[in-house]
Amino acid sequence: MPIYFRNTPVKQPFLFDSIGYDWYQEPMNRPKGYPHFHYLQTEQGMGQIHIQGKHYTLNPGEGLFIAPFVGHSYQSISKEEWHTCFFTLTGTLESSIGRLLDNQQIICVEKELGTLLRKEIVRIAGKFETLPVDAKSLSVDCYSLLMHFVDGGYTKDLEKEVLYKRYVEPVLKRIETDYASELTIQELSQQVYVTPQYLSRLFRRFLDCSAYEYLTACRINKAKELLLTDNSLEIQEIAIRTGFSDASHFIAMFKKAAGFTPREFRKING
Repeated sequence: MPIYFRNTPVKQPFLFDSIGYDWYQEPMNRPKGYPHFHYLQTEQGMGQIHIQGKHYTLNPGEGLFIAPFVGHSYQSISKEEWHTCFFTLTGTLESSIGRLLDNQQIICVEKELGTLLRKEIVRIAGKFETLPVDAKSLSVDCYSLLMHFVDGGYTKDLEKEVLYKRYVEPVLKRIETDYASELTIQELSQQVYVTPQYLSRLFRRFLDCSAYEYLTACRINKAKELLLTDNSLEIQEIAIRTGFSDASHFIAMFKKAAGFTPREFRKING
C-alpha cells in the first residue's frame, strides 16, 4: 500500500501533498472537507461518497476530484475490500487551481480517464522512492495530471461527444480545407445551423478556444509553413494565400500570435 507525503518546502507552483495507490480505504468523515484539492479513485471493490446532499458510487476505475473545504464522507459498499488510489495538491499557485477548473467543486471521472490516471499515479509515486526527490519534475507531473480535469478538448473522448461530432467537427474540416477563402464565423455557424455565439461556446468547451481563435491559429500555422518552405513568396502573397484581407492585418495578427513579424520569423528560422 504505497503512500507518500511531501517532505520538501512548498516552493513549486504545483506539488503533491500526498499520493498513493493500492490503499485499503477505511471509512472517512470530513464535515469541513479537506484543506487541499483531493482526488480519490476506486481500484478494487466499490465506494460511496456523500457530498452536498448527493451520493456518488465509485466503481473500479471511477473517481472524484473534490475542491478544498467541501464537506464529504465516504465508505465501502462492497463485500470485498475497497482499495483506492489518490493524490492531494498544494503549491505556491494552489489558489489558482479553482480558476483553472472553472470553480467546479466536484469533478466526476469515468473509467476510461481513470485508467489513465491510475497509471500516472503509480508512475509518479515511484519518483518518491528516489532521494532526494526531484521537486521540479514532480511539479511538472502535478500540472500534467491537473490538466486532465480542465474543461478543454484534451480531457474528453471527442469521438463520443454528440455535440462535437454534429457541430464542431464539420466546421474544423471546413476550416482546414477553406482557410484561404474569406471565411467568417457567421458563415461557419450557418453551415451547421447554429448561432455564431453558440458555435464559439462549443469550440471553447471542446477545444478551449473560440471558433475565431481556431480559424486565426489555423491561418497563422499555414503561413508559417509557407514562410519556411518557399522563400520566393512575398509577405503580401502569403497573406492572400492564408485568408487575410491585407498584408498589414496579416503582419499584426502574426506578430501577436508568434511574437515576431513574418519577416523576422523567416529570418530566425533560416
